[in-house]
Amino acid sequence: MRKQARSVSPPDKNPLKLKKKKKLAAGIPAVTSSMKHGIQNMGVKRSVKALAMVNQKSGFDCPGCAWPDPEHRTQFEFCENGAKAVADEAMTARVTPEFFSKHSIDQLSEKSDMWLNKQGRLTHPMILKKDSSNYTPLSWEEAFEHIASKIHSMDHPDRSVFYTSGRTSNEAAFLYQAMVRSIGTNNLPDCSNMCHESSGKGLGPTIGIGKGTVHLEDFNQADVILVIGQNPGTNHPRMLTALRDAKLKGSTIIHINPLPETGLERFKHPQDYMKLNFSTTKLADYHLAVRIGGDAALLKGFIKVHSQYGGLDQAFIDNQTEGYNSMLEKALSIDWHTIERDSGIGRDQIEKVGQVLSNSKATIACWAMGLTQQPNGVSLIQEVVNLLLMGGHVGRPGAGFCPVRGHSNVQGDRTVGIWESAPESFLQKMEQGLNITIPKEHGYDVVNAIHAMRKGKVDVFFCMGGNFLSATPDTFATAEGLRNVGLTVQVSTKLNRSHLVTGKEAIILPCLGRTELDVQRSGKQFVTVENSMGVVHRSRGGLQPASTHLRSEPWIVSNLSTHLFEDSPLNWPELTDDYDRIRDLMEQCLTGFHDYNIRVRQENGFLLPNPPRDSRTFDTPSSKAQFTTHELPNVTIPKDRYIMMTIRSHDQYNTTIYDVHDRYRGISGNRRIVLMNALDMAERGWKNRQIVSISSHFNGEVRTSSDWVLVAYDIPRQNIATYFPEANSLVPLNSTARISNTPTSKWIEVTLKSEPFEKKGAEEE
Repeated sequence: MRKQARSVSPPDKNPLKLKKKKKLAAGIPAVTSSMKHGIQNMGVKRSVKALAMVNQKSGFDCPGCAWPDPEHRTQFEFCENGAKAVADEAMTARVTPEFFSKHSIDQLSEKSDMWLNKQGRLTHPMILKKDSSNYTPLSWEEAFEHIASKIHSMDHPDRSVFYTSGRTSNEAAFLYQAMVRSIGTNNLPDCSNMCHESSGKGLGPTIGIGKGTVHLEDFNQADVILVIGQNPGTNHPRMLTALRDAKLKGSTIIHINPLPETGLERFKHPQDYMKLNFSTTKLADYHLAVRIGGDAALLKGFIKVHSQYGGLDQAFIDNQTEGYNSMLEKALSIDWHTIERDSGIGRDQIEKVGQVLSNSKATIACWAMGLTQQPNGVSLIQEVVNLLLMGGHVGRPGAGFCPVRGHSNVQGDRTVGIWESAPESFLQKMEQGLNITIPKEHGYDVVNAIHAMRKGKVDVFFCMGGNFLSATPDTFATAEGLRNVGLTVQVSTKLNRSHLVTGKEAIILPCLGRTELDVQRSGKQFVTVENSMGVVHRSRGGLQPASTHLRSEPWIVSNLSTHLFEDSPLNWPELTDDYDRIRDLMEQCLTGFHDYNIRVRQENGFLLPNPPRDSRTFDTPSSKAQFTTHELPNVTIPKDRYIMMTIRSHDQYNTTIYDVHDRYRGISGNRRIVLMNALDMAERGWKNRQIVSISSHFNGEVRTSSDWVLVAYDIPRQNIATYFPEANSLVPLNSTARISNTPTSKWIEVTLKSEPFEKKGAEEE
């Protein structure tokens, strides 16, 4: 009989090491770390070959993030994060059927997430049969027959759910959503639901498109660049080059974040050493250490200052917007005491930075999860829109909105149809192009999919990439839901915890990675991706696949579909013989994809239409940009409680843990860390390395996690920060942002309790 696998990584046993926080991002340490990681995982020869192809026009798109590539590229067009992501995917270690025969699910679940990842690439299709404790191999044909039989046996198509991560290419994602809608459901949750859903829901009603409105070149023409709720040095290191170049051209950079982040303090591009340039660049001119949840108050303060000191584009406001007077009246009605109290920033500093914004002729606002994963995430994005619309900062050089995506093609997946709540006009065009009947009812997003699984409403749960269990909130609730499902299927490259906490049966389908050659009947194939700024371009791997049993994601979808549909207007096998045929079909179904196969073969791909950026037009009911009016959220908490936010360490990419080092913050050896204000610690009589338990509180529910280590850090009082996915078990499933339903991983009300001090042998330098 199968035991219940552990759903979270076991506590670290390594001693905690603390050093001084770094004051310089990138530089030689980044080069050293990248080389070490690459050689350890790939070897010297494979490292050189793989890294020479990253983000090159004839190579593959880096899986590390969605930051756009410059038109004129260097020989080394990647960052430390990208190098590690490539090395992680292209590592030489293998997870074979023999590996699974030696390791039961229960035994594997006692290993850390980092250990699981380091075992290497999956090589064969595998099945975990009901009540079995070990995966066993099966053929691709057997896998497809088994999955198809489970789907055919469902009482209703909505008893199946199909998740997607942002790694999936446009071609694979398009075929995937076509298959799912052919089954008869819109249950297409994806990683966007957990990250930038608030951005799309905030931007769509106000400017008429749920995407950003800037080009990469705009950064070189900006007077002011706002970086809000984002840590580029760890999450999007290639962005630092754009900020460096903007800074050298005279831009003012304003960083708004509870934590000071090394990447926005001082930066050294590693390639500068090759030019004998040893200088560094100070990036952020201002760092506003806003309290968690205080962003809305701070933005209201900026709006008040903006209205007082001018810099308004009155003609734009009068002729191309609506709602200005109501928005401004609400901002002016909020007193400065409330703004200072909620934001944690003094009026003098707000007015000083507000005047900089007022004087700007071209402002770009960049943001990430720090805004979107708050209970008022949608209204926060709309406050950013309010601030920029006042100065007319949209649709002109050097100005606009820039939500910075994490996964390399998460924006592209949504563009091509991975959308559980797509508008009727989108579905109608898709229906006409595919020549199938498409359901119009909205499907499950991530949170609602978990609710459905917990209620026993899901028979088949299919994941196209990702690590669903570890990426989602409320880990134990998610695990409970997954165990209720009849069959869970994972299309994966590497082993992760979602392969261990499964449905009653589970199948692993091993797929090609971004770095690998994809050869179909017509020859070598390429796929396409869309970056954060709407550029669609090619990606073609060049490494030999990790196993002869691997298949591409489009091939997997196509062959499963042939088992699902006896009579379909789509010739599924023919589509994947030559990916040009997929793109021809996409051209018929998607706006902006005309002449797809021709335009995507251009040197830098092509830019999708974006009316606010291209022509300063807005696809809203009135054809005008919308100012919106919002109340301030209530951010007061009892004196004995704290607000927790989850963050990444430097040596991780989403849920993938490369190592236990957070180099920029000076922390290594342990991931169960609580960053806490030193005064808050002293008030409790606590010091570094105090062991505590954390309990989150929401609507009378309490979740507790033990064995966390305190580290004094520069963070506002009554705020703490913890790493995810370790802290995800504390994020309540029902605590979501209004409208977007995004988990509030940046706003969790918690209490801390001391535990016996048991960790010994720690070092401090």
